[in-house]
Amino acid sequence: MRKVLIIGACGQLGSELTLSLRERIGNENVIASDLRGPIEVIKDGPFEIIDALKKEELENAIKQHSVSEIYHLAAILSAKGEQNPKFAWDVNMTTLLNVLELAKDYNCKVYWPSSIAVFGSDTPKEDTPQKTIMNPSTVYGISKLAGERWCEYYCEKYGVDVRSLRYPGLIGYKGKPGGGTTDYAVDIYWKAKEGERFNCFLKSDTVLPMMFMEDAVRATIELMESPMEKISVRSSYNLAAISVTPIEIFLSIKKDFGSFEIEYNPDFRQDIADSWPNSIDDMKARTDWGWTPSYDLQKMTEIMLENIKPLIQVQ
Repeated sequence: MRKVLIIGACGQLGSELTLSLRERIGNENVIASDLRGPIEVIKDGPFEIIDALKKEELENAIKQHSVSEIYHLAAILSAKGEQNPKFAWDVNMTTLLNVLELAKDYNCKVYWPSSIAVFGSDTPKEDTPQKTIMNPSTVYGISKLAGERWCEYYCEKYGVDVRSLRYPGLIGYKGKPGGGTTDYAVDIYWKAKEGERFNCFLKSDTVLPMMFMEDAVRATIELMESPMEKISVRSSYNLAAISVTPIEIFLSIKKDFGSFEIEYNPDFRQDIADSWPNSIDDMKARTDWGWTPSYDLQKMTEIMLENIKPLIQVQ
C-alpha cells in the first residue's frame, strides 16, 4: 500500500497535488503536512504540522504513517528569497537534505521540484536544452541547482529513487500567488475577477515559460508512477507547455472583461525574469515517460476565469 507524505501541502502546488493523489489512492493514504493549517481544501484527510527544518519531526511522521513516498514541495521562492537570501538557502537546502537522508534510511521514493530558475543569463534562451550552461542569479535558483546535484548524488551513491521536474511558471486558481517571479500570471486573473486594475511588475513583452496547474500535477504523478527503467534523468527533467508574455495573458482576459486595465511598472523581478529562458526543450521527458501538455493559453484562461469567481464569493 502506497503511503504518501506531502511536505508543503498548503501551498499552491501542494494543495492541488494533495487532492489529486487522494482521489487516486485514497484520502487515508495521503498525509498532508505544513507549518500550519490545514487549509479548507485538504481537510478531508490526515494532516500533520511539520517543520521540515527539524529532521526529527519528519522522521516521526514517516514512522507513524509508514510512509513510502515523500513529495517535498516546501521552499522559499525566487522573489521572496532575494529579500532574505540566507534564510532561503537554509530552508531550501536543509529541508531537502533532511528528506534525502530519511529517504535513504527508510527506503522512501522522493519527489522534489526544481525550476527554470536553475538557468541563467548565459543559458540559451530559446528551446533551452536538458543539459546546458546553468548559472542562476538568484538564491532560489542556486539552491535548486545545488538540490539537483544532491538528488543525483543520493540516487547514485545510496540508491534513493528520487525524481524531479524543472517547473516553468505555474498558474492555478485554487491558491493565491506565493512569492515567485512568474506569479504575476496568477495574480492577473484574480485582479480581473475582483474588478481591479492590474499592476504588472514585468514588462509587457517579457516571454516566460508557463504551465497550467493541472498539467503540472499530472506531470508530477506520471513521473512518479513511471517504471524505474524509464527514468534516465536523476537531476531534474525539463518540462514545458506554453510560453507567454504579460500582454498576451492580459488580452486573453480582456476578451471577456472589456473594462479590465493593466499598467507596467517593472521592478527587481524584471532582472530575474530576463535571466530565465523564453522556451524549454522537454524532449527528454516526452521520450522517456511520455509527457505531453494538455492546456494552451485560451483553454487555461477560460478555466481560470470560470473557477476563481466562486472562491471570491465565499470570502
